[in-house]
This record gives sequence, C-alpha cells and structure tokens, in this order.
Amino acid sequence: MNKSFSFSDAPTLLNVAVVGHTNTGKTSLIRTMLRSSEFGEVEDAAGTTRHVEQATISAGDIPILNLHDTPGLEDTLALHAYLKYASTQSRSVSPVKILEDFVANISLHDPLEQEAKVIRQVLRSDVLLYIIDVREPLLEKYRVELEILTRSAKPIIPVFNFVAGHEQELSRWRERLATYNIHATLEFDTVAFTFEAEKRLYQKIQTLVEKHYHNLQLLIDYRAKVWKQLCLSGAKRIAELIVSVACYRESKNSHNSQITESLNENRIRDYVRKAEQECLHDLLKIFNFSEKDVAIQKIPVHDGHWELDIFAPGILKAYGLDVGSAAAKGAAAGAGIDLMVGGLSLGAASALGALAGAGWSTFRRYGDEIKAKLQGAKWLCVDESTLQILYFRQKQLLEKLMHRGHAANNAMQIETPEKLQLPADWVNLINALRQNPVWRDSTPSRYTHKQYQEIENKLITAILGDQIFARL
Repeated sequence: MNKSFSFSDAPTLLNVAVVGHTNTGKTSLIRTMLRSSEFGEVEDAAGTTRHVEQATISAGDIPILNLHDTPGLEDTLALHAYLKYASTQSRSVSPVKILEDFVANISLHDPLEQEAKVIRQVLRSDVLLYIIDVREPLLEKYRVELEILTRSAKPIIPVFNFVAGHEQELSRWRERLATYNIHATLEFDTVAFTFEAEKRLYQKIQTLVEKHYHNLQLLIDYRAKVWKQLCLSGAKRIAELIVSVACYRESKNSHNSQITESLNENRIRDYVRKAEQECLHDLLKIFNFSEKDVAIQKIPVHDGHWELDIFAPGILKAYGLDVGSAAAKGAAAGAGIDLMVGGLSLGAASALGALAGAGWSTFRRYGDEIKAKLQGAKWLCVDESTLQILYFRQKQLLEKLMHRGHAANNAMQIETPEKLQLPADWVNLINALRQNPVWRDSTPSRYTHKQYQEIENKLITAILGDQIFARL
C-alpha cells in the first residue's frame, strides 16, 4: 500500500469524502485504513482537523481511491437555516445548485467557512462516509447533518465508530437511522479493528459506484493478500522465537564450578530476554506500531527500551506455572539432552554404536555431541515453563496487534491470557528442537529440513488457528 499526502487529484480515481460532526473519528478511520498513525492529527478536543487532507490507497502500484479527511461540521443548524432560506428564494433551483452557490460565494472569514470546506469536498467526491460515534447521544444535529449531505445527491454510507462494548447504543442508532429510511450502514471500529470490517467497507462502496467496481475488487483482493501475509509473518516470527530459544544450550559437566554454572544460567536468561525483546520489536514493526503501543505485565521502560524480564517475580505464578521448579531459574539446570537420530533416543550406552555405524552426514552433524555424550556431558537448556510463557505472551500480543486500529491511543495491556492452550504435541515439538541446536540460527539448511518445516507449520497453525487463518 502506497500513501500520498499531496492534494493532487487524479480524475480517474474514486474520491471518498470522510465527513461528520467534530470528534467522531474521521481522521481515525483514515489512519486505520492506511495502517499508519502519522496521517493527520487525532486528539480528544473538537475541531482538530481544520483543512481537507488527502491520502491515496493503492493496490500495489495501482492507485485506486483518494480518501479526503474533512473538518468537522460544527454549526450545522446555521448552515441548514441558510440553505433553507436559499431554497425559499429560488424554488426552481436544485438542492445541489444551492450548495454549489453557497461554496462559491462564501467569504474567507464567514462564520460558515468551516462548513463550506466540507461541502466543497462533498461536491467533488463520489461517495461520502458519514462517521458516527455511537457513544454520543442521538441529537437533532445528526439528522440535520444528514439532511444537508443528502442535498449533494452523493451516495452516503453511515459508518458506526467505537462500537466495541457499546451494543445497546449501536442498536439505538440503527433504529433511529431506520426512521429516516437509512438502512445501508456499516460498523467500522477504528480502535478495535477487524479486517473483515474494512473488507465490507470496500464492498459497500462497490455497490454504490458501479464504474469503480473492478478497481475496488482489485483493492479488496490486494488488501486481503497483504493482510494474510502480515498475520503469517507475525506467526512465523513467534515460531522463530520459540525455535531459537528451545535450541539454545550451554554446556555443563561435572567439573563446572558454581560460579561457572551461575554464569551459564545468566547467559541463558539474558539470551531469552533479548530474544523476546527482538520478537516484540519485529511484531510491532510488521504491523506498523511502536513500543508506545504496548504495555506488557506493567514492566517499566528504561532509556526508551522495554525491560522485558520474563523471569521477574510473579510472572510464572501469573501463568499458573510451578514457581518452585527449575523454571524459577529460567533453565533446566540438571537436564541432560539425548540426541535424536532417525527418531531414536540415544542414551550413553548406545551412543558408541551409533557413532560407529553412522554415515558421514550423520557423523558430521552429531559426531561432536555423541562424543560429548560418551564423556558424560550435559547441557543447560531453557526450561519448559519459560518456553510456555514466551509462547503465550507473544501469541496474545499478535492477537492484539491484529485487532488494533492505528487510531488507538491507549497502550495494549498484554497480561495473563484467559485461556492457556499449547499447540498439540507441544512436548515432542520442544524435544525435537532441543535435539537440533543447529536450528537456532536462521540458515537455508534449516528451512529446507523436513522436520523443521513440520514443526514450524504446527506452531504457525496453532498461533493463528485454522478457522481464523482460513478467513484471511
């Protein structure tokens, strides 16, 4: 998707004016559609947008439509009175011509100058998106605004904003608009985003402007493809986190001192912290958000960076895991890792035979570790509980990002998920990763390995869910 903030107007493009009362979420809608928090200004104060601003949405390199962000309608009663008076003076003149005369004759410092900016863009546009904040009471001013806009003879789509958690208010708004014979409405929450709502918005416009139907279908197909890729990239990044952490190990033998073991455990914890930090950063980047958009376990920010301490007191308990286990240290300190060759677990007694009978490719991959096994070596690995927390926390973060509009101002709270469900065959997946430490690094050989591909696919499917991913 390409963006443009110029005021150039390509006549072949569909022009969509985003209109409505002040502070209903017009700029927020455009931000969410652009996947960018940089367009315009969004504040709680009324009248933030003072001029018409434009953004272009494209399907790849093909520009499809211009979105025009308009100032809020502030004094619609005065405008309505003016138009009503003009109508009585020239009964044979059409409502559209009266609007055209109004914008043509308005002076620079006229009290209705703000309304003139909106009407001027309305007359230039093909479709109007009338944004309604359902949290607002059903005041007369909204009926007046709609009456004024209908004079333009442009198709109008009322868009209900901020609908999440306000079902009763939404129902009342629908009933009220139905009394005005307005039924073709749409729900599009600019904070609690769903791609399905965005898709329906384009489909609704399709039904109103037949000559742009083909181009809009190109846009719908393109945006669906891009959205699917974003979600898939996020799930792959989480899978990569689990793989890299599960494959990480530090050597341990009987000659290690307590100081050496403590240093090894510290290295593991530091590795896990850094790995999660990098995963968080990448997920935010994929969906075009920043670290100010997320708050995880109320962990403080230090020098502009999140201190993601997965081993902080209370984290394990919050996820219902055993505080008294080795997980409290973040490492399976005494665990020995058996090699897996051809699906068979190799104990110390059988390691020598495996070494003698192994082919060159097997020896090149496992030879050093089999010899280490014979010498009684063990490894420090990241424990099961830590891996589970990583999975749960990043999966929840991805779900939040997939449903966050770019107009949202409050930071997402990533806390203990209500439902904890690991991927099927989780234990075997983790064991297989521990047996293959070479997969810790992203290499071509890792991605072409059949077992790795199976593990990655299982993790991605569990992260996105079969049904959710099928709808993308």
